[in-house]
Amino acid sequence: MPLFMDIHNRVDGVTPQAAEAAHHRDLEVQARYGVRFIRYWYDEKTGKIFCLSEAPDREAIIATHRDAHGLMPDDVVEVTEGV
Repeated sequence: MPLFMDIHNRVDGVTPQAAEAAHHRDLEVQARYGVRFIRYWYDEKTGKIFCLSEAPDREAIIATHRDAHGLMPDDVVEVTEGV
């Protein structure tokens, strides 16, 4: 299954706790869309959130975020795991 990194460039007002809660909501609904969220990162300095997942396609990731919490990514990039 392809790996994707989705990037939320600036999520105003999101705290580390809110980012964690949004990630948990993603985990609750991910199976509906065939997505498996692996890990997320939140950069407090920039307000950016990064999510690494396995998914059939970009649209499945977007649908999962929409259903889970509505925080839509600004970009979804297919990535290849390196050593």
